[in-house]
Amino acid sequence: MLQLYGHRFSSYTWKALIALYANGTEFAFRDVDPSADGSAANNAFVKAAHPAGKFPILVDGETTIFEATAIIEYLAARHPGDAPLIPADAQQAAVTRMMDRVFDNYVMNVGQLVVNAYIADAEAPDPAQVQAGKDGLLRSYAWLEHWLSSNALPPHVSLVSCAAAPSLFYADWIERIPAACPRVAALRAELLALPAVARCVDDARAYRRYFPLGAPDRD
Repeated sequence: MLQLYGHRFSSYTWKALIALYANGTEFAFRDVDPSADGSAANNAFVKAAHPAGKFPILVDGETTIFEATAIIEYLAARHPGDAPLIPADAQQAAVTRMMDRVFDNYVMNVGQLVVNAYIADAEAPDPAQVQAGKDGLLRSYAWLEHWLSSNALPPHVSLVSCAAAPSLFYADWIERIPAACPRVAALRAELLALPAVARCVDDARAYRRYFPLGAPDRD
């Protein structure tokens, strides 16, 4: 059986979980949270298997795959299901991969600048880093709003869905999607209503105390 190492509050673990849930793929979850059974062994495996000791990591027999995008590409190739994780059309697949990078690099990773500032000093986070993260998110929201005005994402659940759902979920906690970006707000709501995404949100509720900025009382 497939094994996925990760944490239920982790955005990139969600990214892999959404693909697995959407296709009903059987797997065993190897939890790295300190409160979980077997977490010491799971963490030791992660540290040994990943160059930087990060999760998620997928194990399929003798094959180990890390980085959430690569995990989804692997699942699409080796464990396909009804969810169109990677479109068959080459041009649509290229756009799918492009938008995956947009959500990872310019939404999730930009928002992470703010999170990292609070992790470093919760009482006095670096204001320059916080501002850079929030300004970056507003820029990304505006770009996405414009892109969505004349483009459509591939059908759910795709690689883009898997990237966009956790990215927009947490980014909106960091810097609210402004009223000037109704398409982005609607996309977030649409993604959170998907059963695979809703399952991730619900399974992570117990860990909201971990959010460095303080999790809002919503979602």
